[in-house]
Parts: sequence; C-alpha cells; structure tokens
Amino acid sequence: MRPPERRATGRPRTARTARLLYGASLAAALVVPLAFAPAQAAPVPRTPAADGAKGQELPGMPTALDPRAEAVACTPASKEQAKKQDWSRQRLDLDRLHRHTTGSGVTVALISTGVDPGAEGLDGRVTAQGQAADDCVGQGTFLAGLIAGTGGPTPRLAGVAPGAKILALRGTDRRGQPDPALVTAAVRAATTAEADVIAVAVALPRKDRALTRAVAEVRKAGAVVVAAATPEPPSRGSAEEIPSRTYWPAGEPGVLTVADMLPAGARPDGALPTEGIDLAAPGAGVVSGGPRGKGHYLGGGVAVATAYAAGAAAAVRATHPEASADAVVRRLTATAYPADIPQLDAYAAVTTVLGDAAPPAAGAERAADPVAVRDTSDTDRATGRAVLFVLLGSAGVLSLLWAGFALTRARARGWRPAGAGTPDQG
Repeated sequence: MRPPERRATGRPRTARTARLLYGASLAAALVVPLAFAPAQAAPVPRTPAADGAKGQELPGMPTALDPRAEAVACTPASKEQAKKQDWSRQRLDLDRLHRHTTGSGVTVALISTGVDPGAEGLDGRVTAQGQAADDCVGQGTFLAGLIAGTGGPTPRLAGVAPGAKILALRGTDRRGQPDPALVTAAVRAATTAEADVIAVAVALPRKDRALTRAVAEVRKAGAVVVAAATPEPPSRGSAEEIPSRTYWPAGEPGVLTVADMLPAGARPDGALPTEGIDLAAPGAGVVSGGPRGKGHYLGGGVAVATAYAAGAAAAVRATHPEASADAVVRRLTATAYPADIPQLDAYAAVTTVLGDAAPPAAGAERAADPVAVRDTSDTDRATGRAVLFVLLGSAGVLSLLWAGFALTRARARGWRPAGAGTPDQG
C-alpha cells in the first residue's frame, strides 16, 4: 500500500472566506470560524481551510444554519470555481482509483441536510425523498459531490464513486439540526429502497431504541452503514470541556465509524473526544459543489470524512459485488494506512488482494479508551535523519576500506606513483 504524503498542520486564524492552496504545495489545514453577514447563512464556528502564501478564495460550506435566527436564510451560491485538485483527493489516490471503478451500479443513501437533484455533476443520478430535494444548508449536496460527483467541468474534482447513484434523505430540519425521528425514518427508507451503502452524516448524543432497531434491520438487509463518529464541535475551545462519549448511530454494532483528519494525519484541534473510531478520512480543506450555482465551496468536518468513507464503500461494492457488508467493512479497515486510527486508503481498499482471515464478528467490543490519530510528520523527519546518518556512516566505512587498500598497493610499488615502473625496470 502506498504511504500517504505527510504535511504539517497550521494554526487557527479567522477569515471571511477560506483560502485554499492546491496540489503538492499545500502546507497546512487550519480550523477557522467564518463571519457571514447577518442576512446570509450563519455556519457553525468550525470550518477548515488550507493555508499558503498564494491561493484562491472559496466560500466556506456551513454544517448548519443559525438556529436562533428568526428567518431561514439559505447558504448563498458560490461565485468562485476551483481549478485544481485538492489534497484530499490526492491522499485517497482517486485518479488511479477511477481507472479501476467509478462505483457504477451502486446506490448510496445519504442522510444529511438533503441534496439538490440538479446540482452540478450530480444531474440524473439523485433521487430525493420527501423534502430532501430542498437543501437550504447546502452541506448534503456538498457531501453528495464527494461521494458521487463527476466534478462537472473539472473532472479531477470528482468524488470517490462518480458512477454511483445517490438516494437523498433528510436527517435534519431545514436549518441542519439533527432529529432522531428523521434519522430513524431515513434509515428505514434506505432499507426499503435497498440501498447498498448508507452514509449517516449526523451524530446524535443519545441512544434511540427505534434507531437501534432500524440500523439492525438495514444491516440484516445487507447494507454497509457508515456513520459520523461525532457531531461537529459546538464552538472553538469548548470541546476540551466535553468528556469522551459514544454518539449514535455510530455506536451501533457493525457500523463503520469515521472521524476527520488533517493532512498530517492528526485530528483537528477541538475535535470532540469519542471511543471506538474505525477510520479517519480527510476532513479539512476539501472542495466540492453546492445546491445553488456552479461554484465551489471549501468544507470539512466529520461529515466530510464520512462521505469519503461512504464513497470508498461504494467503490468496493462495485468492484466486489459478492462481498457481504461485513466483508466490505473489513476490506476498508484492513487496507487502511496504519496509525492510531487507521487512515482510509480508497485505492488500496479496491485493489488489494486480502487473505482468507475471517472478518471481525459483528458487534465486537470497541476500544475502551479514546484514541487519536497520530501526527506522523515528526516521525517522517526523524526517519529521514536516520537514513542520512546511515548513508554518512556507510560512506565513512567505505572511505576507510579504500584508504587501507590504497596504502597496501603503495607499499607494493615501493611508494612510486601508479603506472611508474618498478626499480628493476627502465
């Protein structure tokens, strides 16, 4: 499996828009709150961005609208278009992945804020039930682009499975606030529709009996359930005061639980602590489209990571249609890049030949203590220094050996220069 690139994280800053520096020059991913005008959508105060001396301004995609506002003001259309591929798609190796599969024939049920069926890059492949076609927040459409978007005029901004279909289901109210009854109804609707993968992009703080039954039923039906490990933090800094806990439906047996990570592999500062995370996936400085206009937004968070993992599950199901839901989950976790929390490798999940080891039993006991993704950037630098020391040491040994050889040869020639005759010649 090809190791992902390592990059260092940056420091928080505040800005009206999020700045993105594309490609290999991306140096950091920051967590910043966005300040919108009162008449515009008010995002929760955690929107990631990528830093750099040069870049392109993209508006941030909120995860929810202000619940205190008297009137609902939907997220405005973006007037900016990204022109290059962001770091997250490079990390998941999507260009190579799409040579093997596009997820064709697979349906992903997305439980979020809704999805605009006519959004750029999704036209003709979205079915929206009930009010799910009205995505006022915009996050659901943003996530759908990461799962199954074609990228429109920018193919390198395609999602993980651009040939898959999306079943849009509402798990929140119009402002993006999660509702247990809506999430339960959405899971049941996905079961009825025989969705292959179910992405639950919201996380609930309390266990709900009806939701537990709905998840058990959809797993029995053979669907892969991917869920956000935590909600988004309520505000910067407050997450440190929140004790570690399990969120739902991520805590249900057999559910693939996903958390967000920065380019260096670490979880963002202020991320909510939780237990039993199965995978980490890119969740900062990610580019996708929205429900209004043809422009792009910059977003991040646990829901973004969940969408990427769900897209990878769709790619695996398309490539290995005979695999059970548990086998798909095993493939995603077994091929992940090793870390404190394994890091999603979509290309390896599709192409790796696995052994015959039995998958873990459904409902296996989760980790007892909270875990965190390791930032391996310092390790990489230490490894580089170790290699340099080995090379320098080897060069020193070779120099000593050569000096000894040359000394022996010089004695044999009576200390005459090489090529000169011996004392008995000439």
